[in-house]
Amino acid sequence: MRPPSYKPIVDEFAAVIRAGTIPTGARLPTHRELARRRRIALATATRVYAELAGMGLVVGEPGRGTFVRDRSGYDGVEPSRDLPVPRVADLSFNQPLAPGQADLLRRALRELSTSGEVESLLRQHPPGGRRSDRAVVATYLLDRGIDTAPANVLLTSGTQQALDTVLRALTRPGDVLAADALTYPGITLLAAAHGLDLAPIPVTPAGPDLDALDRLCRTRPVRAIYTIPTVHNPLGWVLDRERRARLVATARAHDCLIVEDGTYAFLEPAPPPPLWALAQERTCYVAGLSKNVATGLRFGFAVVPGAHLRAVTRSLRTAAWGAPGLVTALATGWLADGTVARLEQSRRADAAARQDVARAALAGLDVTAHPTSYLVWLGLEPHQRPDHVAAVLAAEGILVTTADAFATGPWRPHALRLALGTPPLDELGPALHRLRAAIAAIPP
Repeated sequence: MRPPSYKPIVDEFAAVIRAGTIPTGARLPTHRELARRRRIALATATRVYAELAGMGLVVGEPGRGTFVRDRSGYDGVEPSRDLPVPRVADLSFNQPLAPGQADLLRRALRELSTSGEVESLLRQHPPGGRRSDRAVVATYLLDRGIDTAPANVLLTSGTQQALDTVLRALTRPGDVLAADALTYPGITLLAAAHGLDLAPIPVTPAGPDLDALDRLCRTRPVRAIYTIPTVHNPLGWVLDRERRARLVATARAHDCLIVEDGTYAFLEPAPPPPLWALAQERTCYVAGLSKNVATGLRFGFAVVPGAHLRAVTRSLRTAAWGAPGLVTALATGWLADGTVARLEQSRRADAAARQDVARAALAGLDVTAHPTSYLVWLGLEPHQRPDHVAAVLAAEGILVTTADAFATGPWRPHALRLALGTPPLDELGPALHRLRAAIAAIPP
């Protein structure tokens, strides 16, 4: 069988890009120009560039063209974390730890070892957790505006597993999942894994474009809407009450499920009611303890409407059953004795201090951030390609995340997301000044 006609063109481009004959950042011919030069159909030219993009060799930017991608591996959803120089700062991932957390863990483990029910930790818990443990999480959620029965709370090994479990249970391959055009990268990976058609919702400074969402739902059979209404990742917004009501009304009008991600919601000191409180019959609320306690404590939960509880529980049982008993005992112990609440208060103060440092270091640049979050969205100049900037910063010992990791559609803004929570506070300012100087030195 002969290979498709465009394959030799793909192979030719791939060879010269890998050889460095076409340098990083070079603009390739437009689709129409490529079609004219090679005497192929426009659709075939588009397929050539799509194949090259899938190979990680080029990146297309609507309205600007197709460019040769920096292949050092410091951009994208899963960037390299092996730096060519000693590490200065990891601004790609938030792993905040409060002073004394190691001692908290030692004390908790000692208490568990002498408790009367230590043997129960070796037994398999029901899928979704024991009722007593689910009740502890349900009580904790009251402060988030969620008043639910323990039976509707399912315990998981982190928020990602909660998302995976909900999508596995309530969607089918080919279903349309609407999500912000820039959002948490994990939802893109899950959509691909479950064969979902991810439909981007354009974003505005105040949140998703709800008119565009309504148009999308009118023209396509949207099964579910994934949203981060409180301290959005990566843009930091908190949807106001009016926008929350409009989003819920749209979901009801078109019979869409809502998957609400509350991972960073604890950082907002006075949040509006969660979407769950406005539409309990169709909202699955997911969150965990990775950002407010520790990333290594893989403990999360999903609050599920009664009509979907059986399906989601079956999905959880099929995948991984739920959170391990020892992790559950640690997490629920800290939830019950107020440790998590105290850590959340400490995190908010720490995040506010880090935002102050970032505002000072990045003053005058295109910065978007919530005032008490660990995230900064940094816009770049048109000539500062995110893939190249990430490689330049890696040479300075600084890891960042590029905008394409957060994109659910073809739009790839020239921007970086900076995670402020990992470096020691006294090292954050110098690292951001070094980052700023390195980016400023990139020539047009």
